[in-house]
Amino acid sequence: MNVDITKIDQIVEKYKDKDDVPYISILQDINDEYRYLPEEALHRVSKKMEVPMSHLYSLATFYKCFSLVPRGDHEIQVCMGTACHVRGASRILEKLTRDLQVRPGQTSENGKFSLDTVNCVGACAQGPLVVFDGKYVGKLTLNKIEKLLGGNHEKDKKTS
Repeated sequence: MNVDITKIDQIVEKYKDKDDVPYISILQDINDEYRYLPEEALHRVSKKMEVPMSHLYSLATFYKCFSLVPRGDHEIQVCMGTACHVRGASRILEKLTRDLQVRPGQTSENGKFSLDTVNCVGACAQGPLVVFDGKYVGKLTLNKIEKLLGGNHEKDKKTS
């Protein structure tokens, strides 16, 4: 992916004159723009803000909202909290892993899906639950996964 340096410079300029430089806000804006934090963008921020790359990487790896690798077109988080776990979240995760051919923390080879696990999303009564592209989908069963994915993953697997 090509990083638009002018876009990165605009993001940096938006925060540059703040008393307490909000590096997290800069990284959030870049992450929103590219759906991950491209290395080239981090180098540009480091240079423009005169901050060590190690500081930016420490922020990027500490906060789960950031990704250092490209994210898929669709992001799926499987809740693995206690309530979801006892209601079958591990089976849901296994099915997603098998059907999408992607492991938690990774993006599918075709770039369509990113799969993650989270400890709890605070909707325990709806378990097992996944967050699909920011929308909570609760009371999942293995059969409902097909509807959730819209069957597109089967076509993607065959053409990949």
